[in-house]
Amino acid sequence: MEPEQAAAICRDEPGFVWLGMVEPSPDELENVQTLFGLHELAVEDAQSFHLRPKVETYEGGVTFVVLRTARYVDDKEEVEFGEVSIFVGPGFIISVRQGITDLHGARLRLESRPHLLEEGPASVLWAIVDKIVDDYAPVVEGLETDITEVENTVFSGHAAPTHRIYLLRREVTDFYRAVHPLLGPAAAITQGGVLEIGAGLRQYFRDVDDHLKLVNEEIIAQRDLLSTILQANMAVVAAAQNEVVRKISAWFGIITVPTFIASIYGMNFTHMPELSWRVGYPGALALMLVLAVALYAMFKRVRWL
Repeated sequence: MEPEQAAAICRDEPGFVWLGMVEPSPDELENVQTLFGLHELAVEDAQSFHLRPKVETYEGGVTFVVLRTARYVDDKEEVEFGEVSIFVGPGFIISVRQGITDLHGARLRLESRPHLLEEGPASVLWAIVDKIVDDYAPVVEGLETDITEVENTVFSGHAAPTHRIYLLRREVTDFYRAVHPLLGPAAAITQGGVLEIGAGLRQYFRDVDDHLKLVNEEIIAQRDLLSTILQANMAVVAAAQNEVVRKISAWFGIITVPTFIASIYGMNFTHMPELSWRVGYPGALALMLVLAVALYAMFKRVRWL
């Protein structure tokens, strides 16, 4: 359906229209702005990615909602983000998708609950938010698997790649920024402070709010756990480095004693009392060997070797 047709239906027929747009050009958004009377600042925000979700109300009864979508990519073990900008007005709802975003599930939700359509455009907003929040669950599970792998490596006494732990924590932080700011607007919508919604639809928004809070708590727990894992990994790395330093120091001590004895007999002074001994040479070698073995045994006993 073309925007002009959607605007005509919105003006002349009862009910409402849902206009979906995927990465529209500035000209297309400007056309929609003119047809539906959208605020220029909201339209400008819909053209670019945001770090934080938000809900704003403009003149004419239009509510502007920005949501961040997320998807866990198994092959890359990374989280990809997208964005959905939503204009909710009298008789219409316009969704603008950017990046990795799929709203097919939102349509299926509404088709399975046709009674909610009587609530107007707010029902579509619920379906979109519910779909996006449900898609957060696989992301939480994917990150949890990666964190568990790193955790098992570190707490088994082996150092994990610090770079991977850092990347995981950055992804969790980005995910937190996509989820946490939505808590306030979701609560406001549930309480009816943003949109006029009926008691029946309010229950569905309340369910979304509960799921969102659970996801937020899990993300916070993952972020804290990654901080602990990073500290533990640094301790493992430091312990491994100390082990190497102890071994080097032990072998240096073992080698130093024979070297010290040999350096004395290498001075070649005429009046050294031991130079006339027949057993001086084998005795010096034996002394070096005995001292080296004694030092080796001592370092082995204190677990430096």
